[in-house]
Amino acid sequence: QVQLVESGGGLVQPGGSLRLSCAASGFTFSQTTMTWVRQAPGKGFEWVSWISRGGDTNYANSVKGRFAISRDNAKNMLYLQMNSLKPEDTAVYYCMKDATTRGQGTQVTVSS
Repeated sequence: QVQLVESGGGLVQPGGSLRLSCAASGFTFSQTTMTWVRQAPGKGFEWVSWISRGGDTNYANSVKGRFAISRDNAKNMLYLQMNSLKPEDTAVYYCMKDATTRGQGTQVTVSS
């Protein structure tokens, strides 16, 4: 069955960096556009970034220039490099393969 497992979250100070990972299985990862979304406390889901099967990328304005999405099709892995983190980036981050399939999420907390 389809499985998405996020990791790499944690507590980081403002201005710091984290790299999130998402291990995918149960579907043809290399042929699938993958997405990162996040959910801040008490708020709805917010789209963060996507990467096409061919490597095209797109970012929300709120993270553009600070985050970088990438993928390793040989390893069925999706990544999100997050730099210059801000307190408003605090959220649970999820990887998604479509509108309804996501992992359990990984918590990112940006605080001094």
